[in-house]
Amino acid sequence: MTSALQADNYVPERAIDEIADFIADPVNAADFPQHILRFRNDRAAATVGLDRLDDAQWITHFGRFGPLPGAQPAPLALRYHGHQFRYYNPDLGDGRGFLFAQLRERAEAGGRLLDLGTKGSGLTPYSRTADGRLTLKGGVREILATEMLEALGVTTSRSFSLIETGEQLVRGDEPSPTRSAVLVRLSHGHIRIGSFQRLAYRGETENIARLADYCLRYLLDMPPGDNAALTLLAAMVERAADLAASYMVAGFVHGVLNSDNINISGESFDYGPWRFTPYWTPGFTAAYFDQTGLYAFARQPEAIHWNLVQLARSLISIADQDALIAILQRYADIYEQRLIARFLWRLGHDAPDMAAARAFVIAAVEALREGEVPIDRFFFDWRRGQRSGSLYGSEAWDKAREAAAALTLRPGALDHAYWQGDGPCSMHIDEVEALWAAIDSGDDWAPLMAKIAAIRAMGAAHGRAAPAKGLTS
Repeated sequence: MTSALQADNYVPERAIDEIADFIADPVNAADFPQHILRFRNDRAAATVGLDRLDDAQWITHFGRFGPLPGAQPAPLALRYHGHQFRYYNPDLGDGRGFLFAQLRERAEAGGRLLDLGTKGSGLTPYSRTADGRLTLKGGVREILATEMLEALGVTTSRSFSLIETGEQLVRGDEPSPTRSAVLVRLSHGHIRIGSFQRLAYRGETENIARLADYCLRYLLDMPPGDNAALTLLAAMVERAADLAASYMVAGFVHGVLNSDNINISGESFDYGPWRFTPYWTPGFTAAYFDQTGLYAFARQPEAIHWNLVQLARSLISIADQDALIAILQRYADIYEQRLIARFLWRLGHDAPDMAAARAFVIAAVEALREGEVPIDRFFFDWRRGQRSGSLYGSEAWDKAREAAAALTLRPGALDHAYWQGDGPCSMHIDEVEALWAAIDSGDDWAPLMAKIAAIRAMGAAHGRAAPAKGLTS
């Protein structure tokens, strides 16, 4: 086992020990009746020195949760509160997951401190009336979400491992009984806005300061200084605005942007009823229970800002209120800048100046809002210079074409073979259901693996998204 972890970049850390006394509880993993390895992300594993594990070793660590050498000896369920659909809930926390290990990413990949966290790993003190389990379909859906988002430049957690566990689960939103699994994620931290909310709710001012210090040093790579709370909020505003912009350009609807689902690192994570909207439909929702459209496609930037306000409220005991408000007011401008930058990145073009870029994005979004052209089709066609034809025949598209005249194609933007294909790679609900049906009815995993390969090819064709100022991920 040790020889498999001799990679130069296998660097376990235990930074969480600095704050575990007030934010975590040791727990045990469930003892599952079966372990069938369904997915291992060796591309992600290579960044933390775990790609040399054979399948048996992989299952030992990510199915039975035997501790990794040098990592924490026991899993930790994290404590947090949060607003769920804007109603405060003090009865949250890791109910079916835990922090398993922390590892340092290899330097050329960024050198960040990364967490291995779980979903469906068993009961914790915060499970309430739930069973602590994950359905296999839920695990498959998370793999698809994270792979697609990563390919589209969204800063996201990565699905690291999926192991089927041989139990039959009953769920109200899936045909039951249904198969079980345990998922492992590789994330840039698991500290949420709700982590700060819990401490504020309990009046733990000293621990708020300790948590802010931890987040700055380990998640944001910034010195805490004398105004840690203000530094933290400013960094979070920038990253969250970029996250909101990236969702819009990807056509992604998270579905449950509650404050307990917003990572302080600015990384997208915790995928439940997500969907990609086929068209630029402002009111498109992902969750059947989002009956008011609170987290609809076009309301996501607003929802993320609302959560930032809750973070600021949690920091009032250690920071000046007026200074916090001033930082929050930067969000709208940063969001617009990042929306434009990410829009042009996906299009593979540059603009001569911000005014020209802004004019084009406004015109393109207005044309997309007509609902006749799929989002993925637009970016695929227009990157390749295919901007005419009946699909783009309306007056709104005429205006978009006129604005696009100022843009220039980036060198190498069409070099990948993906751009010579017949159409874009997409991930709409009918595709998700078809992939699951193959697994559910015939235990056929080949279509899923083929889809992952296609998604990764698309990601290679797009290249790496330019991060917002100050971002390292």
